[in-house]
Amino acid sequence: MGVRAQTSYAEEIEQWHKDRVASLKAEDGWLNLVGLHWLSPGRNTFGSGEEVAIKFPARTIPANAGYFELTDRVVKMVVASGVNTTVNGAPVKEAIIFHKDSTRSPEVRCGDLKWNIIKRDDKFGIRLRNLKAAAVDSFKGIERYPVNDNWKIQAVLKPPAKSAGISITNVLGKTNTQASPGKLAFTIEGKTYTLDALDGGKEELFIIFGDETNGVETYPSGRYLYVKRPGPDGVVTLDFNKAYNPPCAFTPYATCPLPPRQNILPVSVTAGEKNYGLH
Repeated sequence: MGVRAQTSYAEEIEQWHKDRVASLKAEDGWLNLVGLHWLSPGRNTFGSGEEVAIKFPARTIPANAGYFELTDRVVKMVVASGVNTTVNGAPVKEAIIFHKDSTRSPEVRCGDLKWNIIKRDDKFGIRLRNLKAAAVDSFKGIERYPVNDNWKIQAVLKPPAKSAGISITNVLGKTNTQASPGKLAFTIEGKTYTLDALDGGKEELFIIFGDETNGVETYPSGRYLYVKRPGPDGVVTLDFNKAYNPPCAFTPYATCPLPPRQNILPVSVTAGEKNYGLH
C-alpha cells in the first residue's frame, strides 16, 4: 500500500470516527439518556415528585405529571393539567404511545425531556432523554487504538446448511434466537477463526464479538462491528479499526446484546475503540 493510499485510509477511519462521535452526541444518541423505567401492569404515575411510581429527574417536569397505563401490551399516557406535552409534535393530553401492532413507538416531548416506549421480550419501558444532558457537553471523545490496516481483514461468509439462528443474551439476562446469515471465516497470523453474523439491514451484516482485550483495554462485554454484505463470491471486509463500544459503555440505561460464546476470539484485537467510562 502506497503512502497516499495509507493516508487516505487513515482519513477514512478518522471521518468514520467523527461521524460516530456526532451520532453519540445527537438528539437520538446514547449520551443524553437519563432513565430507563420499566412499566408495571396497570397505572404508573410519573413526574419529579417523591410519591410517583416513575421518578423523572428533579426540576425537569412537575411533581405529578400524569400516568402511563399498561394494559394488554398497549401503553396509554395521560398528562396532568398544565403539563405541556407533545406526541410526534402534536400537543396531547391523552394518547396511545405504544400499541401491540406498533412498528415504531411515537416520540413524546415535554420541555427538554423526550421519551418513547421500548419493548424487550415481555417488558415495556420508558426510555427517557434530557436534550440538555450534561454528559453531552462533557463528552471528550473515545480513546482508540492507532489505525492499522493489518486489521482490515478479508473474510468469507459461509451460509448455514439450513436456516438457523443463534442465541443472543442481553444485559438484562434475556435470551432470544436471532437469524444468522452464516459464519464469517478469516485468518489472523495464519490461524482461522469464525464469527457468527447477524442481519444488519439490507446492505450490512452485524457482528457482536469479544476478544482478549476485553476488560483490559476495551469494554468488558465486547464490541460491535458492521460490515457490508458480500457479493456473489461471499467475500467481505472485516475492518476492526471500526470496532466500536456498545451503548452500555456510555450509559447504564441501554439494553445491549452480548457476544455469544462462539464469538469470543482467543486473540487480542488491538484495533478500534477502547473502553469508555465505568459503565
